[in-house]
Amino acid sequence: MTPGSNIPLSPARVTVEVAAPVRLDVSGLMLTADGKVRSDDDFIFYNQPAGPGVTYRSGGGTAPDGITVDTAAVPPAIEKIVVTASPDAAGQTFQGIEPTATLRDAADGSVLATFTPPALGSETALLVMEIYRRNGVWKARAVGQGYADGLAGIATDFGVSVEEPAPAQAAPAAPPAPAAPPVTPPPAAPAQPTIADPRAFAATPPASPAAPAAPAPGAGKINLDKGRVSLQKQQTVSLVKGGQPVLSQVRMGLGWEPAYRGRDIDLDASVIAYGPQRNVVDACYFGKLSILNGAVKHSGDNLTGEGGGDDEVIAVDLGRLPQEVTGLVFTVNSFTGQKFTEVSKAYCRLLDTAGNELVRFDLTGAEPKTGVMMAKFIRQYSGEWEMTAIGDFVKARTVRDMLKPAAQAL
Repeated sequence: MTPGSNIPLSPARVTVEVAAPVRLDVSGLMLTADGKVRSDDDFIFYNQPAGPGVTYRSGGGTAPDGITVDTAAVPPAIEKIVVTASPDAAGQTFQGIEPTATLRDAADGSVLATFTPPALGSETALLVMEIYRRNGVWKARAVGQGYADGLAGIATDFGVSVEEPAPAQAAPAAPPAPAAPPVTPPPAAPAQPTIADPRAFAATPPASPAAPAAPAPGAGKINLDKGRVSLQKQQTVSLVKGGQPVLSQVRMGLGWEPAYRGRDIDLDASVIAYGPQRNVVDACYFGKLSILNGAVKHSGDNLTGEGGGDDEVIAVDLGRLPQEVTGLVFTVNSFTGQKFTEVSKAYCRLLDTAGNELVRFDLTGAEPKTGVMMAKFIRQYSGEWEMTAIGDFVKARTVRDMLKPAAQAL
């Protein structure tokens, strides 16, 4: 579909899924003939997942979130259901992100239509698609309209109440008592939730008596709060969840296949450790399977690239890395001189020690060169680590040839 195009709907129940390389918050707005919601109950999202004829479905981090519309159960006063999406990470825009909506028959999952909006920029929220009633017939229309003021802008346009945060009321301090230990004043009253974070809006559960989690560092970056993350080139994910580092021991799996009907290809995965001045500390590869007192270990050389699963794995104990190591760059080289145009499905993925995939980066495109910088880890001042997808090709057949370009990529 293209913006503004529409198709009639034959099935009574349809689902609109919205997928992107980053996690999205997907929601639905039930609108009357005047283009407004009847009340805040007509806003269907993560924290209020059901309304008459409209339901929200979470993909759980492994599949796209979606909005399902049962046209037979939609109240007569509702003429349109608008499906919206916004990046989950605070402050993130759609710049460089290409969301795709898939319209499915909710009964059997068959695809009725797909829609990818034109290139977006500073928009932080998007009207993706609408399911609407016209002369008794239900149709779907591709929209693709962006908002720079986020979900709050969309909500305001369609009549959802957007509450501004109320100023916190500080409790009076206890009078000084020299003979007793200091008294900690009670916490300030919490600010009212706003629509800018849809999960803090309607149907918010009572606050837990436990101390609130610290805010996730790196506002605007992706984190692992919602599970597995797929990165695009130059995107960064903070290796934290709920404000805390996910774990200290991780494995970087790197894989590839020979191009269609191509010969076996012998690629070599490696990781180079750098100091704060981009100085090389050490490198781990097939000829040096353990470095930094065992904090980094290599699984060994794969000579063909054939077979499923990761071809080579590099295990990193982030907690045991010496403080002088502030950056790691993961690379793949072709010692035999075969170019990456002869390689198919190259990827890297970050795993926990149980083998669960946390982050994945699939290399798209190829250049006739013999080396590629796949990803980098950077230690933050707070001590936490961030992973960034690189995907840059270089002329380099050995890890030694990668030292300079990898340092420049930090």
